[in-house]
Amino acid sequence: MSSILSLLFFPLLCLLSFVFVRWRFRCSRKLLSSAGPTSYPAIGCLISFYKNRHRLLDWYTDMLSVSQTQTIVVSRFGAPRTIVTTNPINVEYMLKRNFSNYPKGKPFTEILADFLGKGIFNVDGDLWYKQRQLVVHEFSAQSIRYYPENLLKEELEKKLMPVLESASDSDDKKAMDLQDLLRRLAFDLVCKVSLGFDPCCLDQCSLEAPHPIIEAFDVASEVCARRGAAPLPAMWKVKRLFSIGSEKRLKEAMGRIHSFIAKVIHDKKTKNSSGDDLLSKMGLNREEEEFMMDTVISFIMAGTDTTSSAMTWLFYLLSCHPDVEKELVREIEFVNQDQELSKYESLKNLRLLKACISESMRLFPPVAWDSKHAIANDLLPDGTQIRTGDRVTYFPYGMGRMESLWGADRLDFKPERWISVMEEGRVTVLKNISPYKYPVFQAGPRACLGREMAFIQMKYVVASILKRFRIRPESMVTPVFVPLLTAHMAGGFNVFVYRRQ
Repeated sequence: MSSILSLLFFPLLCLLSFVFVRWRFRCSRKLLSSAGPTSYPAIGCLISFYKNRHRLLDWYTDMLSVSQTQTIVVSRFGAPRTIVTTNPINVEYMLKRNFSNYPKGKPFTEILADFLGKGIFNVDGDLWYKQRQLVVHEFSAQSIRYYPENLLKEELEKKLMPVLESASDSDDKKAMDLQDLLRRLAFDLVCKVSLGFDPCCLDQCSLEAPHPIIEAFDVASEVCARRGAAPLPAMWKVKRLFSIGSEKRLKEAMGRIHSFIAKVIHDKKTKNSSGDDLLSKMGLNREEEEFMMDTVISFIMAGTDTTSSAMTWLFYLLSCHPDVEKELVREIEFVNQDQELSKYESLKNLRLLKACISESMRLFPPVAWDSKHAIANDLLPDGTQIRTGDRVTYFPYGMGRMESLWGADRLDFKPERWISVMEEGRVTVLKNISPYKYPVFQAGPRACLGREMAFIQMKYVVASILKRFRIRPESMVTPVFVPLLTAHMAGGFNVFVYRRQ
Protein backbone atom coordinates (compact mmCIF):
# COMPACT_ATOMS: atom_id res chain seq x y z
CA MET A 1 0.00 0.00 0.00
CA SER A 2 2.79 2.36 0.96
CA SER A 3 4.57 1.64 -2.34
CA ILE A 4 1.40 2.54 -4.27
CA LEU A 5 1.11 5.81 -2.36
CA SER A 6 4.75 6.51 -3.08
CA LEU A 7 4.17 5.97 -6.80
CA LEU A 8 1.22 8.40 -6.73
CA PHE A 9 2.98 10.97 -4.59
CA PHE A 10 6.22 11.08 -6.60
CA PRO A 11 4.74 12.59 -9.82
CA LEU A 12 2.82 15.13 -7.76
CA LEU A 13 6.00 16.14 -5.92
CA CYS A 14 7.82 16.51 -9.24
CA LEU A 15 5.03 18.68 -10.62
CA LEU A 16 5.04 20.94 -7.56
CA SER A 17 8.82 21.19 -7.69
CA PHE A 18 8.67 22.15 -11.36
CA VAL A 19 6.06 24.85 -10.68
CA PHE A 20 8.10 26.22 -7.77
CA VAL A 21 11.37 26.32 -9.74
CA ARG A 22 9.67 27.97 -12.71
CA TRP A 23 8.08 30.57 -10.44
CA ARG A 24 11.45 31.33 -8.77
CA PHE A 25 13.06 31.61 -12.19
CA ARG A 26 10.40 34.05 -13.38
CA CYS A 27 10.77 36.08 -10.17
CA SER A 28 14.53 36.30 -10.58
CA ARG A 29 14.14 37.44 -14.20
CA LYS A 30 11.60 40.05 -13.14
CA LEU A 31 13.96 41.39 -10.46
CA LEU A 32 16.69 41.77 -13.04
CA SER A 33 14.51 43.60 -15.57
CA SER A 34 11.95 45.66 -13.65
CA ALA A 35 10.14 46.11 -10.38
CA GLY A 36 6.67 44.76 -9.81
CA PRO A 37 4.37 43.19 -7.25
CA THR A 38 5.28 39.94 -5.53
CA SER A 39 3.58 37.07 -7.34
CA TYR A 40 2.88 33.43 -6.48
CA PRO A 41 1.93 30.38 -8.54
CA ALA A 42 -1.67 30.38 -9.74
CA ILE A 43 -2.89 33.40 -7.72
CA GLY A 44 -0.25 35.82 -9.03
CA CYS A 45 -0.13 39.09 -7.05
CA LEU A 46 -3.69 38.74 -5.70
CA ILE A 47 -2.50 39.06 -2.08
CA SER A 48 -0.50 42.25 -2.73
CA PHE A 49 -3.29 43.66 -4.87
CA TYR A 50 -5.84 43.08 -2.12
CA LYS A 51 -3.60 44.64 0.54
CA ASN A 52 -3.09 47.75 -1.60
CA ARG A 53 -6.59 48.00 -3.07
CA HIS A 54 -7.21 51.29 -1.22
CA ARG A 55 -4.01 52.89 -2.56
CA LEU A 56 -3.61 51.39 -6.02
CA LEU A 57 -2.44 54.66 -7.61
CA ASP A 58 0.42 55.19 -5.19
CA TRP A 59 1.25 51.47 -5.08
CA TYR A 60 1.68 51.38 -8.87
CA THR A 61 3.57 54.69 -8.81
CA ASP A 62 6.01 53.39 -6.19
CA MET A 63 6.75 50.27 -8.25
CA LEU A 64 7.08 52.20 -11.52
CA SER A 65 9.44 54.74 -9.97
CA VAL A 66 12.05 52.00 -9.33
CA SER A 67 11.50 50.12 -12.57
CA GLN A 68 14.36 50.40 -15.05
CA THR A 69 11.89 50.53 -17.94
CA GLN A 70 9.11 52.52 -16.20
CA THR A 71 6.92 49.51 -16.90
CA ILE A 72 5.63 46.73 -14.63
CA VAL A 73 3.76 43.50 -15.27
CA VAL A 74 0.88 42.62 -12.98
CA SER A 75 -0.51 39.07 -13.00
CA ARG A 76 -3.34 38.11 -10.68
CA PHE A 77 -5.88 35.30 -10.56
CA GLY A 78 -9.15 35.95 -12.38
CA ALA A 79 -7.95 39.01 -14.34
CA PRO A 80 -6.09 39.59 -17.60
CA ARG A 81 -2.33 39.96 -17.38
CA THR A 82 -1.81 43.71 -17.02
CA ILE A 83 1.10 45.83 -18.20
CA VAL A 84 1.26 49.30 -16.60
CA THR A 85 3.60 51.88 -18.10
CA THR A 86 4.71 55.47 -17.55
CA ASN A 87 7.21 55.30 -20.39
CA PRO A 88 6.31 58.01 -23.00
CA ILE A 89 7.80 55.95 -25.83
CA ASN A 90 5.48 53.06 -24.93
CA VAL A 91 2.54 55.45 -24.66
CA GLU A 92 3.19 56.83 -28.14
CA TYR A 93 3.54 53.30 -29.49
CA MET A 94 0.16 52.25 -28.02
CA LEU A 95 -1.80 55.39 -28.85
CA LYS A 96 -0.33 56.17 -32.26
CA ARG A 97 2.31 54.00 -33.90
CA ASN A 98 0.53 50.68 -33.34
CA PHE A 99 -2.92 52.08 -32.56
CA SER A 100 -4.78 49.27 -34.34
CA ASN A 101 -3.40 46.62 -31.97
CA TYR A 102 -4.61 48.39 -28.84
CA PRO A 103 -8.38 48.99 -28.88
CA LYS A 104 -10.47 49.35 -25.73
CA GLY A 105 -11.24 45.65 -25.94
CA LYS A 106 -14.07 43.49 -24.64
CA PRO A 107 -12.89 43.27 -20.98
CA PHE A 108 -13.02 47.08 -20.74
CA THR A 109 -16.28 47.57 -22.63
CA GLU A 110 -17.93 44.84 -20.54
CA ILE A 111 -17.18 46.76 -17.32
CA LEU A 112 -18.79 49.96 -18.67
CA ALA A 113 -21.52 48.44 -20.84
CA ASP A 114 -24.34 49.02 -18.35
CA PHE A 115 -23.35 52.69 -18.00
CA LEU A 116 -21.98 53.90 -21.34
CA GLY A 117 -23.54 51.24 -23.57
CA LYS A 118 -22.12 51.73 -27.05
CA GLY A 119 -21.13 55.34 -26.49
CA ILE A 120 -17.95 56.78 -28.01
CA PHE A 121 -15.76 56.03 -24.97
CA ASN A 122 -16.78 52.38 -24.89
CA VAL A 123 -16.56 51.20 -28.49
CA ASP A 124 -13.94 50.53 -31.13
CA GLY A 125 -13.74 50.32 -34.91
CA ASP A 126 -16.48 51.64 -37.19
CA LEU A 127 -18.90 52.49 -34.39
CA TRP A 128 -16.26 54.60 -32.64
CA TYR A 129 -15.35 56.34 -35.90
CA LYS A 130 -19.01 57.09 -36.68
CA GLN A 131 -19.58 58.74 -33.30
CA ARG A 132 -16.33 60.68 -33.51
CA GLN A 133 -17.37 62.11 -36.87
CA LEU A 134 -20.75 62.99 -35.38
CA VAL A 135 -19.42 64.92 -32.38
CA VAL A 136 -16.41 66.55 -34.08
CA HIS A 137 -18.68 69.34 -35.31
CA GLU A 138 -19.46 70.27 -31.70
CA PHE A 139 -15.84 71.38 -31.34
CA SER A 140 -15.39 73.40 -34.51
CA ALA A 141 -13.53 76.72 -34.36
CA GLN A 142 -16.84 78.56 -34.70
CA SER A 143 -18.41 76.60 -31.81
CA ILE A 144 -15.41 77.29 -29.56
CA ARG A 145 -15.60 81.03 -30.28
CA TYR A 146 -19.35 81.12 -29.68
CA TYR A 147 -19.20 79.14 -26.45
CA PRO A 148 -17.67 81.65 -23.96
CA GLU A 149 -19.37 84.74 -25.37
CA ASN A 150 -22.87 83.31 -25.17
CA LEU A 151 -23.69 80.08 -23.35
CA LEU A 152 -20.81 80.15 -20.85
CA LYS A 153 -21.18 83.83 -19.98
CA GLU A 154 -24.92 83.49 -19.39
CA GLU A 155 -24.47 80.47 -17.13
CA LEU A 156 -21.85 82.21 -14.99
CA GLU A 157 -23.50 85.62 -14.69
CA LYS A 158 -27.01 84.34 -14.03
CA LYS A 159 -26.22 81.27 -11.90
CA LEU A 160 -22.74 80.78 -10.48
CA MET A 161 -21.86 84.38 -9.63
CA PRO A 162 -25.07 85.06 -7.67
CA VAL A 163 -24.43 81.93 -5.58
CA LEU A 164 -20.88 83.04 -4.76
CA GLU A 165 -22.00 86.60 -4.05
CA SER A 166 -24.63 85.33 -1.64
CA ALA A 167 -22.02 83.20 0.14
CA SER A 168 -19.54 86.05 0.40
CA ASP A 169 -22.08 88.63 1.65
CA SER A 170 -23.79 86.39 4.21
CA ASP A 171 -23.53 87.56 7.82
CA ASP A 172 -23.66 83.94 8.91
CA LYS A 173 -20.48 82.78 7.21
CA LYS A 174 -20.78 79.14 6.21
CA ALA A 175 -18.50 76.93 4.15
CA MET A 176 -19.80 75.72 0.80
CA ASP A 177 -18.72 72.81 -1.35
CA LEU A 178 -16.95 74.35 -4.35
CA GLN A 179 -16.52 70.96 -6.02
CA ASP A 180 -20.29 70.45 -5.95
CA LEU A 181 -20.91 73.93 -7.38
CA LEU A 182 -18.45 73.39 -10.22
CA ARG A 183 -19.96 69.99 -11.03
CA ARG A 184 -23.46 71.49 -11.12
CA LEU A 185 -22.21 74.24 -13.42
CA ALA A 186 -20.49 71.74 -15.71
CA PHE A 187 -23.58 69.50 -15.74
CA ASP A 188 -25.89 72.37 -16.71
CA LEU A 189 -23.49 73.42 -19.47
CA VAL A 190 -23.01 69.97 -20.96
CA CYS A 191 -26.75 69.28 -20.88
CA LYS A 192 -27.39 72.49 -22.81
CA VAL A 193 -24.73 71.56 -25.38
CA SER A 194 -25.74 67.91 -25.75
CA LEU A 195 -29.49 67.94 -25.02
CA GLY A 196 -30.54 71.52 -25.59
CA PHE A 197 -32.07 71.29 -22.10
CA ASP A 198 -31.26 73.10 -18.86
CA PRO A 199 -31.62 70.89 -15.75
CA CYS A 200 -31.11 73.98 -13.52
CA CYS A 201 -28.75 72.24 -11.11
CA LEU A 202 -27.30 75.60 -10.03
CA ASP A 203 -30.56 77.20 -8.99
CA GLN A 204 -30.09 78.46 -5.44
CA CYS A 205 -33.30 76.81 -4.25
CA SER A 206 -31.93 73.36 -5.21
CA LEU A 207 -28.43 73.64 -3.72
CA GLU A 208 -29.31 72.24 -0.31
CA ALA A 209 -29.90 68.69 -1.55
CA PRO A 210 -28.02 66.49 -4.04
CA HIS A 211 -29.39 66.74 -7.56
CA PRO A 212 -30.97 63.33 -8.36
CA ILE A 213 -29.55 63.03 -11.89
CA ILE A 214 -26.03 64.11 -10.95
CA GLU A 215 -26.26 61.67 -8.04
CA ALA A 216 -27.30 58.90 -10.45
CA PHE A 217 -24.26 59.63 -12.66
CA ASP A 218 -22.07 59.52 -9.55
CA VAL A 219 -23.42 56.11 -8.54
CA ALA A 220 -22.97 54.68 -12.04
CA SER A 221 -19.41 56.00 -12.26
CA GLU A 222 -18.48 54.69 -8.82
CA VAL A 223 -19.92 51.20 -9.29
CA CYS A 224 -18.30 50.75 -12.71
CA ALA A 225 -14.95 51.94 -11.34
CA ARG A 226 -15.26 49.44 -8.47
CA ARG A 227 -15.86 46.74 -11.07
CA GLY A 228 -12.52 47.54 -12.70
CA ALA A 229 -10.69 47.47 -9.36
CA ALA A 230 -12.34 44.30 -8.02
CA PRO A 231 -9.77 41.63 -6.99
CA LEU A 232 -11.92 39.07 -8.82
CA PRO A 233 -14.16 40.18 -11.75
CA ALA A 234 -16.49 37.27 -11.00
CA MET A 235 -17.54 39.08 -7.82
CA TRP A 236 -19.37 41.93 -9.56
CA LYS A 237 -20.76 39.62 -12.24
CA VAL A 238 -22.44 37.45 -9.60
CA LYS A 239 -23.89 40.53 -7.91
CA ARG A 240 -25.20 41.77 -11.25
CA LEU A 241 -26.75 38.37 -11.98
CA PHE A 242 -28.76 38.49 -8.75
CA SER A 243 -29.17 42.30 -8.74
CA ILE A 244 -27.80 42.76 -5.25
CA GLY A 245 -25.58 45.29 -3.46
CA SER A 246 -23.74 47.78 -5.64
CA GLU A 247 -25.09 46.22 -8.84
CA LYS A 248 -28.64 46.89 -7.67
CA ARG A 249 -27.67 50.53 -7.05
CA LEU A 250 -26.20 50.72 -10.56
CA LYS A 251 -29.37 49.34 -12.12
CA GLU A 252 -31.53 51.85 -10.25
CA ALA A 253 -29.22 54.74 -11.16
CA MET A 254 -29.26 53.84 -14.84
CA GLY A 255 -33.04 53.66 -14.71
CA ARG A 256 -33.12 57.31 -13.55
CA ILE A 257 -30.57 58.40 -16.17
CA HIS A 258 -32.37 56.68 -19.03
CA SER A 259 -35.72 58.10 -17.93
CA PHE A 260 -34.25 61.60 -17.76
CA ILE A 261 -32.77 61.48 -21.27
CA ALA A 262 -35.74 59.60 -22.74
CA LYS A 263 -38.07 62.38 -21.54
CA VAL A 264 -35.91 65.03 -23.20
CA ILE A 265 -35.91 63.01 -26.46
CA HIS A 266 -39.69 62.51 -26.23
CA ASP A 267 -40.33 66.22 -25.63
CA LYS A 268 -38.16 67.19 -28.58
CA LYS A 269 -40.01 64.78 -30.85
CA THR A 270 -43.44 65.87 -29.55
CA LYS A 271 -42.72 69.57 -29.95
CA ASN A 272 -40.78 68.96 -33.16
CA SER A 273 -38.13 71.28 -31.77
CA SER A 274 -34.61 71.56 -33.11
CA GLY A 275 -31.46 73.48 -32.27
CA ASP A 276 -27.70 73.45 -32.31
CA ASP A 277 -27.39 70.80 -29.59
CA LEU A 278 -25.99 67.33 -30.26
CA LEU A 279 -29.33 65.60 -29.71
CA SER A 280 -31.09 67.74 -32.32
CA LYS A 281 -28.37 67.01 -34.84
CA MET A 282 -28.67 63.28 -34.20
CA GLY A 283 -32.44 63.57 -34.55
CA LEU A 284 -32.03 65.23 -37.92
CA ASN A 285 -29.87 62.28 -38.93
CA ARG A 286 -32.66 59.95 -37.69
CA GLU A 287 -30.38 58.00 -35.41
CA GLU A 288 -31.82 55.17 -33.36
CA GLU A 289 -32.88 56.20 -29.86
CA GLU A 290 -30.54 53.71 -28.15
CA PHE A 291 -27.59 55.10 -30.12
CA MET A 292 -28.63 58.66 -29.22
CA MET A 293 -28.96 57.69 -25.56
CA ASP A 294 -25.50 56.08 -25.35
CA THR A 295 -23.80 58.93 -27.22
CA VAL A 296 -25.35 61.60 -25.01
CA ILE A 297 -24.55 59.74 -21.75
CA SER A 298 -20.87 59.51 -22.74
CA PHE A 299 -20.87 63.18 -23.68
CA ILE A 300 -22.42 64.24 -20.36
CA MET A 301 -20.17 62.03 -18.26
CA ALA A 302 -17.00 63.35 -19.88
CA GLY A 303 -18.09 66.98 -19.95
CA THR A 304 -19.19 67.08 -16.32
CA ASP A 305 -16.49 65.38 -14.33
CA THR A 306 -13.26 66.25 -16.13
CA THR A 307 -13.40 70.06 -16.06
CA SER A 308 -14.96 70.28 -12.59
CA SER A 309 -12.28 67.95 -11.18
CA ALA A 310 -9.45 69.95 -12.75
CA MET A 311 -10.81 73.28 -11.47
CA THR A 312 -11.44 71.94 -7.97
CA TRP A 313 -7.83 70.78 -7.59
CA LEU A 314 -6.56 74.04 -9.09
CA PHE A 315 -8.39 76.13 -6.47
CA TYR A 316 -6.97 73.89 -3.76
CA LEU A 317 -3.42 74.28 -5.09
CA LEU A 318 -3.82 78.06 -5.41
CA SER A 319 -4.91 78.21 -1.77
CA CYS A 320 -1.57 76.56 -0.90
CA HIS A 321 0.38 78.93 -3.18
CA PRO A 322 -0.88 82.51 -2.63
CA ASP A 323 2.07 83.91 -4.60
CA VAL A 324 0.86 82.09 -7.74
CA GLU A 325 -2.70 83.26 -7.11
CA LYS A 326 -1.48 86.86 -6.86
CA GLU A 327 0.30 86.59 -10.23
CA LEU A 328 -2.81 85.04 -11.78
CA VAL A 329 -5.02 87.90 -10.58
CA ARG A 330 -2.53 90.37 -12.10
CA GLU A 331 -2.71 88.58 -15.45
CA ILE A 332 -6.52 88.48 -15.37
CA GLU A 333 -6.76 92.20 -14.58
CA PHE A 334 -4.26 93.05 -17.33
CA VAL A 335 -6.18 91.09 -19.96
CA ASN A 336 -9.57 92.28 -18.72
CA GLN A 337 -8.65 95.97 -19.02
CA ASP A 338 -8.49 95.62 -22.82
CA GLN A 339 -11.67 93.61 -23.38
CA GLU A 340 -14.18 91.34 -21.65
CA LEU A 341 -12.96 87.99 -20.34
CA SER A 342 -15.73 86.27 -22.27
CA LYS A 343 -14.03 87.21 -25.56
CA TYR A 344 -12.18 84.30 -27.11
CA GLU A 345 -9.09 86.45 -27.74
CA SER A 346 -8.96 87.44 -24.05
CA LEU A 347 -9.08 83.85 -22.91
CA LYS A 348 -6.31 82.86 -25.34
CA ASN A 349 -4.09 85.49 -23.69
CA LEU A 350 -4.47 83.98 -20.21
CA ARG A 351 -1.30 81.95 -20.64
CA LEU A 352 -0.22 81.82 -17.00
CA LEU A 353 -3.68 80.53 -16.15
CA LYS A 354 -3.34 77.80 -18.78
CA ALA A 355 0.05 76.87 -17.29
CA CYS A 356 -1.57 76.61 -13.84
CA ILE A 357 -4.40 74.43 -15.14
CA SER A 358 -1.93 72.17 -16.97
CA GLU A 359 0.25 71.85 -13.88
CA SER A 360 -2.77 71.04 -11.72
CA MET A 361 -3.82 68.28 -14.11
CA ARG A 362 -0.26 66.92 -14.16
CA LEU A 363 -0.52 66.27 -10.43
CA PHE A 364 -4.23 65.42 -10.31
CA PRO A 365 -5.32 64.20 -13.78
CA PRO A 366 -9.10 63.92 -14.24
CA VAL A 367 -8.52 60.43 -15.69
CA ALA A 368 -5.85 58.69 -13.63
CA TRP A 369 -5.27 55.77 -16.00
CA ASP A 370 -6.59 54.32 -19.24
CA SER A 371 -6.40 50.75 -20.52
CA LYS A 372 -6.32 49.04 -23.89
CA HIS A 373 -6.34 45.31 -24.71
CA ALA A 374 -3.86 43.80 -27.15
CA ILE A 375 -5.31 42.07 -30.21
CA ALA A 376 -2.07 40.24 -31.04
CA ASN A 377 1.31 39.41 -29.55
CA ASP A 378 3.61 42.42 -29.61
CA LEU A 379 6.78 43.94 -28.21
CA LEU A 380 6.74 47.40 -26.61
CA PRO A 381 9.70 49.69 -27.43
CA ASP A 382 11.16 49.14 -23.94
CA GLY A 383 11.31 45.39 -24.57
CA THR A 384 8.19 44.35 -22.63
CA GLN A 385 6.54 41.30 -24.18
CA ILE A 386 2.80 41.70 -24.91
CA ARG A 387 0.54 38.68 -25.30
CA THR A 388 -2.80 38.53 -27.04
CA GLY A 389 -5.51 39.66 -24.62
CA ASP A 390 -3.14 41.50 -22.26
CA ARG A 391 -4.47 44.66 -20.65
CA VAL A 392 -2.02 47.47 -21.42
CA THR A 393 -2.44 50.57 -19.25
CA TYR A 394 -0.84 53.97 -19.57
CA PHE A 395 -0.87 55.86 -16.32
CA PRO A 396 -1.13 59.71 -16.32
CA TYR A 397 -1.21 59.92 -12.50
CA GLY A 398 2.06 58.00 -12.23
CA MET A 399 3.61 59.83 -15.18
CA GLY A 400 3.10 63.14 -13.38
CA ARG A 401 5.14 61.73 -10.48
CA MET A 402 8.10 60.26 -12.37
CA GLU A 403 11.39 61.97 -11.52
CA SER A 404 12.78 60.89 -14.89
CA LEU A 405 10.06 62.94 -16.63
CA TRP A 406 9.64 66.01 -14.41
CA GLY A 407 12.72 66.22 -12.19
CA ALA A 408 13.38 66.00 -8.47
CA ASP A 409 10.69 68.62 -7.75
CA ARG A 410 8.04 66.55 -9.54
CA LEU A 411 5.66 66.61 -6.55
CA ASP A 412 5.69 70.42 -6.35
CA PHE A 413 3.11 72.70 -7.97
CA LYS A 414 5.25 74.79 -10.33
CA PRO A 415 3.39 76.41 -13.27
CA GLU A 416 6.73 77.72 -14.57
CA ARG A 417 7.36 74.20 -15.93
CA TRP A 418 5.02 75.15 -18.76
CA ILE A 419 6.44 78.63 -19.51
CA SER A 420 8.84 79.17 -22.38
CA VAL A 421 9.06 82.98 -22.76
CA MET A 422 8.21 85.91 -20.46
CA GLU A 423 8.29 89.57 -21.45
CA GLU A 424 7.85 92.46 -19.00
CA GLY A 425 6.63 90.11 -16.31
CA ARG A 426 3.97 88.47 -18.50
CA VAL A 427 3.89 85.01 -20.04
CA THR A 428 4.02 85.28 -23.83
CA VAL A 429 4.88 81.75 -24.95
CA LEU A 430 4.14 78.35 -23.38
CA LYS A 431 6.19 75.18 -23.85
CA ASN A 432 4.97 72.55 -26.26
CA ILE A 433 4.95 69.42 -24.06
CA SER A 434 4.60 66.06 -25.84
CA PRO A 435 1.11 64.59 -25.37
CA TYR A 436 2.81 61.22 -24.83
CA LYS A 437 4.67 62.61 -21.82
CA TYR A 438 1.47 64.34 -20.66
CA PRO A 439 -1.43 62.17 -21.95
CA VAL A 440 -4.13 63.90 -19.87
CA PHE A 441 -6.19 64.38 -23.05
CA GLN A 442 -5.09 61.06 -24.58
CA ALA A 443 -3.19 61.35 -27.87
CA GLY A 444 -3.12 59.88 -31.35
CA PRO A 445 -6.36 59.00 -33.20
CA ARG A 446 -8.39 58.94 -29.95
CA ALA A 447 -7.09 62.29 -28.67
CA CYS A 448 -9.79 64.27 -26.85
CA LEU A 449 -11.82 66.35 -29.31
CA GLY A 450 -12.97 68.70 -26.57
CA ARG A 451 -9.50 69.72 -25.36
CA GLU A 452 -9.65 73.30 -26.60
CA MET A 453 -13.22 73.85 -25.44
CA ALA A 454 -12.35 72.41 -22.02
CA PHE A 455 -9.47 74.89 -21.62
CA ILE A 456 -11.71 77.77 -22.70
CA GLN A 457 -14.36 76.76 -20.17
CA MET A 458 -11.88 76.29 -17.33
CA LYS A 459 -10.07 79.56 -18.10
CA TYR A 460 -13.27 81.58 -18.14
CA VAL A 461 -14.73 80.03 -14.98
CA VAL A 462 -11.49 80.26 -12.95
CA ALA A 463 -10.68 83.79 -14.17
CA SER A 464 -14.20 85.04 -13.46
CA ILE A 465 -14.07 83.67 -9.91
CA LEU A 466 -10.55 84.91 -9.13
CA LYS A 467 -11.33 88.38 -10.47
CA ARG A 468 -14.14 88.84 -7.94
CA PHE A 469 -13.49 86.44 -5.06
CA ARG A 470 -10.89 84.90 -2.79
CA ILE A 471 -11.47 81.19 -2.16
CA ARG A 472 -10.16 79.81 1.11
CA PRO A 473 -10.48 76.17 2.30
CA GLU A 474 -12.39 75.45 5.50
CA SER A 475 -9.55 73.10 6.48
CA MET A 476 -5.95 72.82 5.34
CA VAL A 477 -5.94 69.05 5.82
CA THR A 478 -4.57 67.51 2.61
CA PRO A 479 -7.55 66.27 0.57
CA VAL A 480 -7.77 62.75 -0.84
CA PHE A 481 -7.65 62.08 -4.58
CA VAL A 482 -10.28 59.47 -5.52
CA PRO A 483 -9.77 57.87 -8.97
CA LEU A 484 -13.11 56.58 -10.21
CA LEU A 485 -13.85 56.72 -13.95
CA THR A 486 -12.97 60.36 -13.50
CA ALA A 487 -11.25 61.59 -10.38
CA HIS A 488 -12.66 63.80 -7.64
CA MET A 489 -11.80 65.15 -4.21
CA ALA A 490 -13.11 62.88 -1.43
CA GLY A 491 -15.77 64.59 0.68
CA GLY A 492 -15.92 67.64 -1.57
CA PHE A 493 -13.99 70.91 -1.24
CA ASN A 494 -15.52 73.03 1.50
CA VAL A 495 -14.46 76.67 1.21
CA PHE A 496 -15.22 80.16 2.46
CA VAL A 497 -15.86 82.82 -0.17
CA TYR A 498 -14.69 86.44 0.24
CA ARG A 499 -15.08 89.38 -2.11
CA ARG A 500 -11.78 90.53 -3.56
CA GLN A 501 -11.04 94.14 -2.58
